[in-house]
Amino acid sequence: MAKVEKPVQASGEPDEASAAGLVLPGGRIDADSVRAALDKARDLGQETDEEALRTVRFALKHDLNKRLDRYLVDRIAFLSRTQVQRLIDEGGVSVNGRAPKASTKLGKGDVVEVVVPEPPPSNVQPEDIPLDVMFEDAHMIVLNKQPDIIVHPARSNLKGTMLSALAFHFLNRSKVGGTLSTVGEEFARPGVVHRLDRQTSGCIVFAKSEEAHWKLGRQFEQRRVDKRYVALVHGNVEPDVQVINLPLGPHPSREKGYREKNVVRHDELGREAITVVRVRERYTVDGPKPRHYSLIELELKTGRTHQIRVHVSYNGWPIVGDDMYGGRALLKGTLEEVPAPPANPATTPMEKAARERQTRDMLISRQALHATVLGIRHPGTDEPMQFIAPLRGDMLETVRALRAAGPAMVVEAAGATVDLGKLVP
Repeated sequence: MAKVEKPVQASGEPDEASAAGLVLPGGRIDADSVRAALDKARDLGQETDEEALRTVRFALKHDLNKRLDRYLVDRIAFLSRTQVQRLIDEGGVSVNGRAPKASTKLGKGDVVEVVVPEPPPSNVQPEDIPLDVMFEDAHMIVLNKQPDIIVHPARSNLKGTMLSALAFHFLNRSKVGGTLSTVGEEFARPGVVHRLDRQTSGCIVFAKSEEAHWKLGRQFEQRRVDKRYVALVHGNVEPDVQVINLPLGPHPSREKGYREKNVVRHDELGREAITVVRVRERYTVDGPKPRHYSLIELELKTGRTHQIRVHVSYNGWPIVGDDMYGGRALLKGTLEEVPAPPANPATTPMEKAARERQTRDMLISRQALHATVLGIRHPGTDEPMQFIAPLRGDMLETVRALRAAGPAMVVEAAGATVDLGKLVP
């Protein structure tokens, strides 16, 4: 195998990550080296961009005849091939300054730049975080996830996760007991079968045994799971039933604030994405210029990152509160539209205080997206099961406020399965 020299900047000077000790002899990066470099910077109180600190450039001096994803698996010891492919899809990798595909073949002279993810902690610490448990037995646990919580440790979010909440739950509250499956434990993701965005609420299932994990995971992989979401969007969505079939890929800009986004792409980086949209209710807020909103039911045929958010925004119906894709927030009482707060959570006390002041008068300060139906087969008995998570908190109050503002137009959309009576108690 051709040898890869120590990563360098295009100028030939050591890049910031190499100087900080991320890259070990032989050009490999392991979890301990990344943690040590980040901990050192934080301990010293350095005013540095941690993402820049984690950015490594590999300048190839030989033809490798190797795919990009396989090359990075060899370089970054703690990432699986699936994780590397996801990192590429989400815009964390460039080749010669351009967004690549996982299958991109590397050759002499190529410069590969990768933002190395922060490794998760080696174990999950229990934290007393309330959980809304919908079902639990020895095989699995199903939750109605609250917004503003991530599923598992990732990058700088090492505490306050659902896994920490579950660890505490099994120790102190569960009547069934047990632990999460050890599948994924090496990546601090034990029991994680699927995920929801930080600000998306609703149904999510975790496996409590290895057998359950593999059986549930196979159902998701083979698209035998019935997942239905509801979203509150700007505009009068028409027609009542439609299929959005638009390929998605990373935003072409690698600048901060854009590289986290996905967009519709009709080039080689676009991947098939299909969303079925069904209108359930329409609302009108009277005024000099009446404003229209729609409550829509969404059925996913594929599972791309931010698929729902990109598809509806592209068609002119951004989700209420979704700052990243053009949604606006609504004020309490008047239902006036105002800029939604940034999706990224506040971290410092000053940022948290500022965000609290900004969102105090908002009905909802996150994207109004909720995973309401999860239909699976029980991993132990193969019995079909359906879980329905009613709306909660901010999204529930927003729907109620729009209904109160004027008569809601209920739509009988063909193929809809969400029970509105159970959705909005």
